Amino acid sequence: MVSTYLDYNLIARDMKLSLRRVSEQTIVARDTQYYRENIGSVASVDEFLADYRLHSYAMKAYGLADMIESVAFMRKVLESDLSDDNSFANKLTDERYRDFTMAFSFSGGTAVSQTEAQLDEMIGLYNTSIASIGETQKEETRYYNVMIDKVTSVDQLLNNDRLRTYVFTVFGIDESTYSRETLRKVLSSNADDPDSYENTVLEPRLSELEAARADAQAKLQQSGTTQAEKLELQAKIATYNKSISTVSNYLAMAAAFQFEADGTVAAGSAQTAAHKKTMNELYVSSNSRVTPQAALLNKADFEEKIASITTVSELVADTRLYNYIRTAFDLNEVTIVPATIKNILTSDPDDPNSYINTIGKGNENYKALARAFNFQADGTLAAGDAAQTAEQTTLTSSRYMTRYNDKDDAADEKAIGAYKLAVEKMTSVSDFIETASIYDFALQAVGLDPDSESARTIKRVLTSDLTDPESFVYTLKDERYLKLAQLFNFTTSGDIGVPALAQSETLIQETAKTYIVNKSRFGSEEDKTKAEAEAEYYTAEVAKLSSLDEFLADSRLVDFALEANGIDPENVTLDFLRDIFTSDLDDPKSFINQQQNSGAYIALVTSFNFDSGGNVLREDKSVIITRQGLYETLDRYLHQSLEEQAGEDNAGVRLALYFERQAGSLVDAYDLLADDALAEVFRTIFSLPDEFSSMDIDQQAKIVEKNLDLEKLSDPAELKKLLARFTVLYDLENNMEVDPAVVVLSGSGSNIGISADTLFQLSQLRKGG
Repeated sequence: MVSTYLDYNLIARDMKLSLRRVSEQTIVARDTQYYRENIGSVASVDEFLADYRLHSYAMKAYGLADMIESVAFMRKVLESDLSDDNSFANKLTDERYRDFTMAFSFSGGTAVSQTEAQLDEMIGLYNTSIASIGETQKEETRYYNVMIDKVTSVDQLLNNDRLRTYVFTVFGIDESTYSRETLRKVLSSNADDPDSYENTVLEPRLSELEAARADAQAKLQQSGTTQAEKLELQAKIATYNKSISTVSNYLAMAAAFQFEADGTVAAGSAQTAAHKKTMNELYVSSNSRVTPQAALLNKADFEEKIASITTVSELVADTRLYNYIRTAFDLNEVTIVPATIKNILTSDPDDPNSYINTIGKGNENYKALARAFNFQADGTLAAGDAAQTAEQTTLTSSRYMTRYNDKDDAADEKAIGAYKLAVEKMTSVSDFIETASIYDFALQAVGLDPDSESARTIKRVLTSDLTDPESFVYTLKDERYLKLAQLFNFTTSGDIGVPALAQSETLIQETAKTYIVNKSRFGSEEDKTKAEAEAEYYTAEVAKLSSLDEFLADSRLVDFALEANGIDPENVTLDFLRDIFTSDLDDPKSFINQQQNSGAYIALVTSFNFDSGGNVLREDKSVIITRQGLYETLDRYLHQSLEEQAGEDNAGVRLALYFERQAGSLVDAYDLLADDALAEVFRTIFSLPDEFSSMDIDQQAKIVEKNLDLEKLSDPAELKKLLARFTVLYDLENNMEVDPAVVVLSGSGSNIGISADTLFQLSQLRKGG
């Protein structure tokens, strides 16, 4: 009979080859193929347990074959939430049940409308969209000013999307409903031609609308008008106002261009310099925000007009100037009205009985405003004085340019705060659609106009299945809608769901836990503290990843993940890792499967949800087997099959193979003693009698700690020496023939052994028995 050592060594010296031979066996290959082909269609615990071939395959893989018939027990195991320390699987002392549950996702993850990373990205996009408004205005104005001089006809203007949009923005024309023919007539019209479109159609129409509105307003004021009639009249007035605005905009548009009646430009350009300047100002001011471009225009307007202002009344009568000085001197409270500004400007800041010091209570902004102008107490200027000196104007403009966006910034902060509060309470797509603080904010952030988008379209976008390339959001072929859908976690039914993460919640926790164990199990408290700090960083940052590139760009995350999987970061490069992550896991000839330590690399790769393009993979939530769980189960099944088959001929070989597979994960002596097979190997190596297992568990642990350096079990060479000794002693203990050469090779004459005091304790235990 061949010795245990030779049998074991024959298998262990080329484990990849040994496993491949097992995988090619008919029964193993057939069962593995069935598992691969069918596990992906299982959507519930009941379905899984009802398929005997599936769940028996998985349970054998995790060493739980003796529990295959315990269906009720295994249901409780599989339904456990591994993130809950008090869940059923976590409370079991046998780690195999937890490992088994880890391979599946029956308990799912935490449903959340947005993750912290998604929320941060949404707010970042919102801030970017705000910041880009000014740059867009600047670029579109530059383009308009260059291209409008090259336009030679109305059709050329209307055919240019950017020019047309610029004009429509200025004059409030709805891009989705405009009539091209009407606009051709408007733009080709001339106020000096009595037969022009504006004189024959627009002006009469404007007069008609204004008369109708006046009539309706008069009726509204008449006594005896019923409430129903008032509501009807108010609706009519609103309609008239809208129509009057449209016609007025058409007339303003006609006046802004110089096209001939046939739609061509006879000489010069389509617009004068003055018209272009007016268009530019209207375009910039069309946005409700005061952009840098708008601020500069306001500054130029103020500095141009202030020189001709002679009274306070003139100043406050000009709305633009009035708003300018309110902003410059931070006087934007609702209680500040034109009369307030008049009182300040005609008040003496140095007079304790003045308006500033009595009613205004010495407000410093009031004083600064009064000192920035030179008005007398009656609101006029003294002979020879100007409203401001050059120095005062410069100071006022400086204050304005510092504060022009304070109001918008405050509104943004308020909008962000309101968004955060609302999105935290959101539970469905309906909440999204119906909550303005969410709907408007989110759409603006991704570049969509909340006022023009259809709520039905947005709902279909948010409930699209992002794992299905044929779903609605992809048919729109617009990155803005796709980004909106990606920033939320709605299910196809409209409820909030589990987010797509680079690693699942459970695996993030498991990776962190394993890292801490690996770094501290043979280290100091300081090592554990450092490991816990790194785990905090990893847990927070890995959830924010959206691509493989982002992962590889963060060396702390990379090193953490490698060490958690037992891989030395010093032995790999980023190019190597990229090749590993982009390998075909199912191709035996792929880069990852050619590595000697392929199992560790496969565990690393499958712990992340990156697709072939390096982006976070949106997993099909109906599939209950996790990506890592599938490959972990397949690998464990092969090892289990190999060990069982080896054990049919020689139980010692099975024990040695199992010990080799598990040794590197042992944390302490109690881990070893909790596993009967591992404890049996230890007992044999150190020639301990059967009574050893009857000792107090703490006494057993002391013997293990004294005689076995668990840290060395991570060293392949040390582990091989230990198992060589085990195989020889196993044969001797079981009266099997041992080749003397094997005894020599096994190192049985080494210093490994049990001390005299340990043997004395055991002899006393035997006597006591």
